Amino acid sequence: MNNIWIQAAMAAPGDAATEGTELTSEPGQVTGEQSGGTPSTVQPADEQTQQPKGNPWLQMAPFFAVLIIIYFFMLRGPKKKQQEHNKMVQSLKRNDRVRTIGGIMGTVIDIHEDDVTLKIDESNNTKIHVIPGAIAAVLTDNTK
Repeated sequence: MNNIWIQAAMAAPGDAATEGTELTSEPGQVTGEQSGGTPSTVQPADEQTQQPKGNPWLQMAPFFAVLIIIYFFMLRGPKKKQQEHNKMVQSLKRNDRVRTIGGIMGTVIDIHEDDVTLKIDESNNTKIHVIPGAIAAVLTDNTK
């Protein structure tokens, strides 16, 4: 409706340029003949202001950036930590002081593939078997 108002406001009634021109209720549509004798139409405003579409790869760049962030923070970090833990467990040797994930501190007595034997009490000679994944840290003289 705005287009019709602009066209009506630009041409005064009884003007030679508007004789034989009929305004319609369609936005941006003018039918009939103008003074030149050729039919004229005005394009709708939404077609005039359309911009060319951008590169689709550029539009997907934020999505790829989020995937990269997810990879580094949620997948790569725990994977690296697991590798360090595996290296620590493989480097265990007899008489190492260790702390389990449950907080039990003991000395490594025997190492097998699927379990580690820890001596937790010297006076009673108490031993426990834990899986290698249950060992949280190897204690050195500095960390007791």
